[in-house]
Amino acid sequence: MSKSPIKVFLAEDSPVALNILQRILDAAPEIEVVGVARNGKIALEQIPQLQPDVICTDLLMGKMDGLELTKQLMAKYPRPILVISQAVQSTDTNNIGQLLAAGAVDVFPKPNTGLLEDYQKQRQALIEKIRILAGVKVFTKRLRPSAQMNQGITRSKDKIDFSNFDALNSVAREAELSEIANPRSQHNYKIIGIGVSTGGPNATQEIFAALPVNFPLPIVCVQHISEGFLGNLINWLDTVSTLKVKIAESGELPIAHHIYFAPERYHLELDRQGRFIYSEAPPLNSHRPSITITLESLARFYGKSALGILLTGMGRDGVGGMKRIQQLGGKTIAQDEATSTIFGMPKAAIESGAAQHILPLNEIAPFLIRTVC
Repeated sequence: MSKSPIKVFLAEDSPVALNILQRILDAAPEIEVVGVARNGKIALEQIPQLQPDVICTDLLMGKMDGLELTKQLMAKYPRPILVISQAVQSTDTNNIGQLLAAGAVDVFPKPNTGLLEDYQKQRQALIEKIRILAGVKVFTKRLRPSAQMNQGITRSKDKIDFSNFDALNSVAREAELSEIANPRSQHNYKIIGIGVSTGGPNATQEIFAALPVNFPLPIVCVQHISEGFLGNLINWLDTVSTLKVKIAESGELPIAHHIYFAPERYHLELDRQGRFIYSEAPPLNSHRPSITITLESLARFYGKSALGILLTGMGRDGVGGMKRIQQLGGKTIAQDEATSTIFGMPKAAIESGAAQHILPLNEIAPFLIRTVC
């Protein structure tokens, strides 16, 4: 018996882009386009009746834009949302941050031209992205009035103040109490490695926002994300964390109070002096950067002083790295199923015995603070 096709709804104000996207997706046997709309208002009216599995929306649309549509949908009819837009380019940090905070699962770059051949180049990547999102777990996000949202997100020295966000405040308060109540662990941890894929931006944002400014260890993170969005993501994360968030530079030594991300298109490793190096070795299980390669490198250099974390994502990338950290005496943590957008990588780590601790997302930052502060 064949599987039912993935039902997709398209919200796009450009008739040319809408026509091309519909043609591309209709040609995929595993996808059925069940509805289209030229703005968010019409989409919001149609989606409850059509019950799509995945919603693809542009960001900039008349009457109701993609951001407001995302907020409304995640509050009333939560579905995996993929934002396909030219307005999510490298300079649009604020757009990316707001979309992810509103509940969009991922972003995908719309070609700058309206040419069919440019869309065709991205066809397979788009179909694969939709296929992954169809299996994503989404959570209802309480709708907040625009004025309240604007008051809650303000800038001070390029940092966003999330003081009105109850969930983040709760994690932060717990982290502060944990820092006071729990003495430094006798285990001398020196570095933390994190691997994450689909659902990762919101997961890492919650962890990083809860870590105190005096957090004593460097953190090295590998995030699977559509090419072209990593810098944008890092800029956003840097606004929500008191730690410095940046792309790791070749030749740089990881230092405390910093969060380093592997660059796009390269594996990130450490040399014999503990400095970052980029590698153009072939992708490992289709991934470059590979979480496993980075975690294994941290394990080789730091041994029992490394701590590895595997968060939400599809597949098995990172499992080998977690095993290596564990074998050399380090500590490993996997995100639990209930809070994972996709319980793929963490599940694989747990089933292979590579995860010593299984924690819900909101307990990971307090655990780290108790362990290393």
